[in-house]
Amino acid sequence: MSRLRIAAVLIGLMTAAPATAERQRLDPSDVAALAKSGAGAGTSGVAGIVTTVLAGDPTKAGPYTIALSVPADTRIAAHTHRDDRSAIVVSGTWYFGYGAMADPAAIKPLPPGSFYTESANDPHFALTRETPVTVYISGFGPTDTEYVAADPPGT
Repeated sequence: MSRLRIAAVLIGLMTAAPATAERQRLDPSDVAALAKSGAGAGTSGVAGIVTTVLAGDPTKAGPYTIALSVPADTRIAAHTHRDDRSAIVVSGTWYFGYGAMADPAAIKPLPPGSFYTESANDPHFALTRETPVTVYISGFGPTDTEYVAADPPGT
């Protein structure tokens, strides 16, 4: 089998939905009706954050999508995740930056409709200001959160 064919097969396996996956179409009222939890797998663990699993299971191997609702005036210290992730800001303005310390100069305001990525093991941080924020985050689990020692939570 040629390298090109092997690469195509591997990419197909990585991107294909599991055979048992169900189709989903969720409007905002459907999302609102889903079970909510505190800060779950792949979140910062900061008090007040609400996690809704939209698809998959972030604690198990496979694709997942979570909705992360973050209260106003919340600071999330620099941390990493073991999986590559991508996110879309759904509501509010998310102040997001890359680096091992939460540096105000590295923050970029991301209004609704913004997209960003979190590469595996790449430190990043975020905060909200006067309004709460909701982001949809997708990755390939299992995921985790490890705080950077130089910027521990609660500082």
